[in-house]
Amino acid sequence: METVRLSSKGQFVLPKSIRDFHHWGPGTELVILERDSEVVITAARPFAASRLEPSDTPSVYTGKPLTIEEMDRAIEAEAGKQR
Repeated sequence: METVRLSSKGQFVLPKSIRDFHHWGPGTELVILERDSEVVITAARPFAASRLEPSDTPSVYTGKPLTIEEMDRAIEAEAGKQR
């Protein structure tokens, strides 16, 4: 456990041992959460949480079944476009 003191501006320095343990360097964004009578500090997630939403479009191919050869030709044609 470490003890820190708030400045007149409400700032404090996280002890180096804690920053090193969590790999928090300069510029790391932190989230401060209030839980009951506690304050929890954690690193912000680099990406916003996402969820899969149901869609109106089917996610299953509904066309004529393709042979392996037809699929291979389609893949080769797309790969050729990307070169």
